[in-house]
Amino acid sequence: MVEKPSNPPLLVLPATAEHWPVIEDFFARTPCWCQYWRMSAGDYGRTPKTKLEGQQALRKAALRLQLDNPIAPGMIAYMDHQMVGWCGIGLRSTMERLVRSRTIPAVDTRPVWSVVCFLVQPGYRRKGVARVLLGAAVEYTRSHGAPALEGYPVDSSGNRLNPSEVYVGTTALFEQAGFHRVLQTAARSANRPRWIMRIDFQSE
Repeated sequence: MVEKPSNPPLLVLPATAEHWPVIEDFFARTPCWCQYWRMSAGDYGRTPKTKLEGQQALRKAALRLQLDNPIAPGMIAYMDHQMVGWCGIGLRSTMERLVRSRTIPAVDTRPVWSVVCFLVQPGYRRKGVARVLLGAAVEYTRSHGAPALEGYPVDSSGNRLNPSEVYVGTTALFEQAGFHRVLQTAARSANRPRWIMRIDFQSE
């Protein structure tokens, strides 16, 4: 019997300034630089598309500054001595697009934190990277005094979807991490509903 080789060890750390060189390389092919949810829709798309290079430079600079904040803007995953995954996190109140969203409303006034995205390098998907990133995000936000952590995943109903359609995660992923469904939103991805899901650390 031939044993199936196990995946290489996965190391997950908070995204801080010391990791900037690998983060910069990781996002070099991803134009959002994890700013889509952090900026208002107007600010994010203010630069004409004909000046995409300028847009990306502004977003890149914003992420670099965010790495200096006391609260890390994300969790990063290393495998095979290279960065293979990212999970964007932060206080919901600092996520301009969420604050202004008409489709993903705030369910109460608690200062909750948010998980807004996952990005896993091709070749490393379906290896549990997103699952480990989410688990690390839960522990990081809990240790920093968050009353609760929210996510806004897609209910894929068990169907396999394009990674670009489930970059916010799936309800199954969040349920496995201990989150519960709070509200089905008006937001959709791949023509499927997205939910506000939450894991509570402190009682209201």
